[in-house]
Amino acid sequence: MNALTGKRVVLGVCGSIASFKAAQLCSSLVQLGAEVDVILTESAREFVTPLTFQALTRRTVYTDIHEAMPDLSSAHVELGMRADVVVICPATATTLSRLAHGFADDLLACTVLATRAPVVIAPAMNVNMWNHPATQANIATLTARRVCQVGPVAGYLAEGITGMGRLSPLEDVIGAVRQALGRNGALAGRCVVVTAGGTHEPLDPVRFVGNRSSGKMGYALAEAARDAGADVTLVSGPVSLPQPWGVTFVQVGTASQMADATLAASEGAAALIMAAAVADYRPVSVADQKMKRSGDALRIELTPNPDILASVTSRFGDALVKVGFAAETGEVTAEATRKLHAKGAHLICANDVTEAGSGFGTDTNRVTMFARGGDPTGPEVEHLPTLPKDEVARLIVARTAALVTSLRR
Repeated sequence: MNALTGKRVVLGVCGSIASFKAAQLCSSLVQLGAEVDVILTESAREFVTPLTFQALTRRTVYTDIHEAMPDLSSAHVELGMRADVVVICPATATTLSRLAHGFADDLLACTVLATRAPVVIAPAMNVNMWNHPATQANIATLTARRVCQVGPVAGYLAEGITGMGRLSPLEDVIGAVRQALGRNGALAGRCVVVTAGGTHEPLDPVRFVGNRSSGKMGYALAEAARDAGADVTLVSGPVSLPQPWGVTFVQVGTASQMADATLAASEGAAALIMAAAVADYRPVSVADQKMKRSGDALRIELTPNPDILASVTSRFGDALVKVGFAAETGEVTAEATRKLHAKGAHLICANDVTEAGSGFGTDTNRVTMFARGGDPTGPEVEHLPTLPKDEVARLIVARTAALVTSLRR
């Protein structure tokens, strides 16, 4: 299950050279479990056909303001009223003007007027059209009405020039849709800090001490917290993952940098989810130049890095919900229980990284959650089966939200 499962999405497609990308977006939304109703503007039908979207959705595609739905209700009213979210991709300058001025002269404009669901727009157009004061004024009007804008981005345009106006990556559009759906979620109005990835502790300008963390679990947690309505700050070590859309992103390299960034971001936050695999030690000295191979043994003196979760507890106490991770080998219960109490955490999520499908770099994880409880004999324990990391993240964020709620009663 994910943020789009069972959701009613109205996808408005406008006339643009980027219209063909809307078919890929439609396919992705359907694969993620959404029920998609497509509206094509008159101009869009010059670029793509209703048959394409009908094949992808197995549903009626709407094009005319006077059309009726299969139950004979008026499409221009019912589509908007039944929608959980309306996404317009690509959104042209003409459609932005229609929406900003409240026109009701085509089916898509009427649907937006009729809906009470969040609206996401993904503009795409010529750079001069985008920069024109009229377009910028229309965007400002729509933003003031809480319409969610995704892009555009700078890049190669159809005219053979490079500039602002290219449609945002579809992953960002989907991220915006997910965020819009969760704006009233369990963490709405809360600030959540998530750490992710490993840290690199330099030996010299070329080499470092690090670990195998891919950052996938932390990035999934940041997206899940965003989807639950939170204002998310993601503090990330070096990874090879795209930045999640709709989160404040802080890039760090070392454990000391992560500690500083995490403590700063946690001021005023409701929860910290510490999923980063922080290096426990760093070299005492760092060479200014690349160390040359000599053939002799190389001895490196290491010193402990700061314990970030313990530092957060020392500064904020229980005013901040703290979720830690324990990536262990073999028996995890004893170490997870120790960390739960030693670090002042409310929840420790532990996994055995030697298990198949539960280690660094995998797309799945098998986590056991250890929570503070009233039983003096030990923590409350919940064993999760092996699940995709985005599903694990959703469950951890739901548990975190419950802890935030209970602490603020």
